Amino acid sequence: MSLLRDHDLARAFDHASHTYDSLTSLNPGYGTGLLRSARRLRLPGDGAGLHILDLGCGTGASTQALLRAAPRARITAVDASAGMLRRALAKPWPPRVRFLHLTAEEVAAADEGPFDAVFAAYLFRNVTDPDALLESVGTLLRPGGRLAVHEYSLSGSPAHRALWTAVCRGVVVPAGTLTGDRALYHHLWHSVLAFDTAPAFRDRLTRAGFTGVRVAPVAGWQTGIVHTFLARNDMPAPGAFPAGDGPATEREGTR
Repeated sequence: MSLLRDHDLARAFDHASHTYDSLTSLNPGYGTGLLRSARRLRLPGDGAGLHILDLGCGTGASTQALLRAAPRARITAVDASAGMLRRALAKPWPPRVRFLHLTAEEVAAADEGPFDAVFAAYLFRNVTDPDALLESVGTLLRPGGRLAVHEYSLSGSPAHRALWTAVCRGVVVPAGTLTGDRALYHHLWHSVLAFDTAPAFRDRLTRAGFTGVRVAPVAGWQTGIVHTFLARNDMPAPGAFPAGDGPATEREGTR
């Protein structure tokens, strides 16, 4: 199957936006997993004085996770889908949260940074050039800034690959077909199969120049299917964060 990319993918998300929250609510642990990944950024002082970028915010579930993990931070949330953003904007938000209609690649050109942290949920497997996006993220982060990527990235085990395919065939694609969005959810199935395994994406982050790269599993049925990737910008600024307060490790999965 040919994967959806760029404008075709944004249009598919536009069309699916009116049922997206309802479908994701059927996924056990969806919101909990996002919150755990946001908390793994371990931002000091509840995020006071920090500016966080939610890259690919969708209908705002990842934004809500960031707001709970860092309630005093300023959050800029961006997405390429106007339909998904309309759904996000229809929800109540405090003044320190704002939404922009931008692709991930356009953020740097929009002069919105620098940011103290970047959170990207379910984004990287949907972009045409993940390496170019990682380079852009590096320019958006302040020296010493933190990155958390929450992504469908299979462990590499044949059992996890088979489980993902069974769930998509039995639940995800049929549900998406009922809402008239079969193409998008078929894309979801195959984009996960085509994307980096967790070890491969960890290595991609290291090659891109990020430091302290860690991989943490997501709990529940998605263990081995969804992972959190944590890293720092490669040029830490003196005093940017307290010494030793780096990204979380796998042991923090029970938070």
